[in-house]
Amino acid sequence: MAVMTGLSGNEMYCLHEKGFKPGDLCIGNSVFSMGFVGSIGSGLRTLAGGEVTQVTQIIQDGRHKSLERMQNEAKKHGGVGITGVTSELVQHSGNIEFLSIGSCIHQEGVNPNENISFSTSADGQELYCQLDCGFRPIHFAFGNVAYSIGIGGGIMGAFKSLNRGEVHQYSEVFNTTRHLALERITNDARQAGANAVVGIETTIMPFSGMQEMLMIGTASHHPALPAEYTQSPITSDLTNEEMWNIIKMGYMPIQLVLGVSVYSLGIVGGITAAFKSLGRGEISELTSLIYEARENAIARIAKDAAAVGADDVVGIKTYVYQLGGGIIEFMAIGTAVKRMPNLTTYSPQLPPQAIIRDRDTFFNMAELALGTNLNSKSDG
Repeated sequence: MAVMTGLSGNEMYCLHEKGFKPGDLCIGNSVFSMGFVGSIGSGLRTLAGGEVTQVTQIIQDGRHKSLERMQNEAKKHGGVGITGVTSELVQHSGNIEFLSIGSCIHQEGVNPNENISFSTSADGQELYCQLDCGFRPIHFAFGNVAYSIGIGGGIMGAFKSLNRGEVHQYSEVFNTTRHLALERITNDARQAGANAVVGIETTIMPFSGMQEMLMIGTASHHPALPAEYTQSPITSDLTNEEMWNIIKMGYMPIQLVLGVSVYSLGIVGGITAAFKSLGRGEISELTSLIYEARENAIARIAKDAAAVGADDVVGIKTYVYQLGGGIIEFMAIGTAVKRMPNLTTYSPQLPPQAIIRDRDTFFNMAELALGTNLNSKSDG
């Protein structure tokens, strides 16, 4: 029977170079009623702000169920691994579907047993990079946290926002929740016997008056890492291609570092800026505020990097989010790296097929006209 795979030609080429053949597309899902979210979201926990643990757990359970069903389907197809695994939320008329999709792969000369050897969030091109760096993929890993700023937090924030500067209780809530997702994906990897989580991608999405922060990546093992990392796996949000380049130069990613700073312009500053905006020229109050907020966020990741003995922090990206009421979140994310002796890649250079990005070849203009897209991830 013909193989029905989700792998592209570039992915197939890269996997062939590592001794793998394409297998069938595998899907797992689980549908939950949205009623549970409304009842929990209206509970007292949202008054305080921070993590809404009941929602975090239910989302986690739904994701696990869909992943397990996808993996069972891959077993039926005789795959040795699953690549390109995704974990999505899709809205269906008041219900929410947890959906996992990946493509199983076969290995030349290896007879599959009843268990899948590995699963990974990396697609075929990314998996080539991981393997060529010396990583052995173990399983698709994720960490999530559902959280709310909270009605209580909003009231306190309103009082604090009378003053210009950092809103510390907001900074604390956001720093805590974002680090919880990182802590959970690390724990997931450790329980699987991994000493690394690579290719981490972070998504923040609205979810019924709350937000979910989701980190996905590949729990892996690298033989060059000291034994200490078995208990505290390394984490990296570098793309797999970027990671290949730094390992080629002798640097190992050590830890994903992130820092959050929440600032308010304040009523006084807002009025001053409003008057100044009537004329031409720089609004110095706003310029200095935004500069200070970014510096604080970056200072937090520098502190985390120093704590793990990193040589550098690479791939730093900064993001700005409007939280309403003149309050802004500044987030900085990067990967702390450290030089290690005799560290390099198997190949002297990446093949073009590992770098070329696949292009969409199907476009539904009717969806654009109607303003709907049933294939997009739910925004809650």
